[in-house]
Amino acid sequence: MPNVEANEGMKVTDVMPALGTHAPMTEEQCKTMFGEEMCSSDIFRVHDWRNDVVTIGHAPPSMVSAATQGMVSKPWPAQLNKLVWEGRHDLVFSIGQVVPHEVMGMANYNKNLFVGVGGLDAINLSHFIGAVYGMENMMGKASNPLKDILNYASENFLENKLPLFYILTVMGTNADSGELEMKGLFFGNDIKCYLAACELSLSVNFTMLEEAPMKVVVHLDEDEFHSTWLGNKAIYRTRMAIATGGELIVLGPGVKRFGEDDGCDILIRKYGYVGTPKIMELMRENEDLQNNLSVVAHLIHGSSEGRFDITYCPGALSQVEVEKAGFKYADLDEMTAKYGHLKDGWGEVDGEKVFYISNPALGLWAHESRFEKGGNGREGSGGGEVPVGENQVGVGGSGGVGGNRG
Repeated sequence: MPNVEANEGMKVTDVMPALGTHAPMTEEQCKTMFGEEMCSSDIFRVHDWRNDVVTIGHAPPSMVSAATQGMVSKPWPAQLNKLVWEGRHDLVFSIGQVVPHEVMGMANYNKNLFVGVGGLDAINLSHFIGAVYGMENMMGKASNPLKDILNYASENFLENKLPLFYILTVMGTNADSGELEMKGLFFGNDIKCYLAACELSLSVNFTMLEEAPMKVVVHLDEDEFHSTWLGNKAIYRTRMAIATGGELIVLGPGVKRFGEDDGCDILIRKYGYVGTPKIMELMRENEDLQNNLSVVAHLIHGSSEGRFDITYCPGALSQVEVEKAGFKYADLDEMTAKYGHLKDGWGEVDGEKVFYISNPALGLWAHESRFEKGGNGREGSGGGEVPVGENQVGVGGSGGVGGNRG
């Protein structure tokens, strides 16, 4: 966020990583992303989602009700970090990558602001809205009811009030080297640059399968994925590809818990990935879920709604723990020996066709019928309005929600 200083021209005075409720970046993470010289300066600011947030307006309850199919009828608060809103910068740049996203449909644009540097109430409610509307109706789609809410906030509360420009990238794999590279760079101060980036991202980061695989095997990097909270990206990114009655096998050598923080871990163990109708029923009956909309959203996202089996192969969770949480269990060493040699894409093991994915974070996979028709694989969510707690609980530690990690 630059300011003009006398005799110095334009100068960057503040850099704020848009991490939602995730933990602040470590010094090592900062150096890796921004470079040692930049990180040694005093311009980095931590987004304090507990104390440094201001509400600049509300999207009407009717929009929230439409997006949640009548489950929640309350206004959605448009919230921003005070420094962004009140810092009186001459320019504010929102920089980030556009990629298919399980909550927003397509990541970035105003998500970087209202979620990345937003407040807890807005973040939790947005994740809940995305979950109950249905991931199959969201993933890979730049236009959806949740985006409509954020776009309403942009049009009514940001335009002509904040000197805001978006810098959006699309990243993909080089076909020859296998290395990650920039495929597109988009710059603008309205939704046009975002829609153009979304169009490119779908061609780069989205794989449409002609055949729905009965078996998908996903590997989770041991250093990156330590919980199902993060590891369930294996589910989010493949659920539109897997055939009904099929199986997803998740190889998670680093997975040792469910939630990234103790509070979430307790709730996931208590309720499990039991499908939307059941979790909505439990939400109506239990205050701890009413006050943890992000956990409710996570439990919905992590269920196949009974359409296909999910078999977890964790490095440090027992069979009892995994099965109690609602997944099937298989031994990691056995499954790695059987499937670990596969390359990305179609393969064959013991005469059975298998689709293998080495890194679910890099894309979205779908069968054309599920992408075009949408639907969430469930017969409804129990009907009627659900109680939403006024005292939302934050997700602490690295297992937060929103921003460019979630």
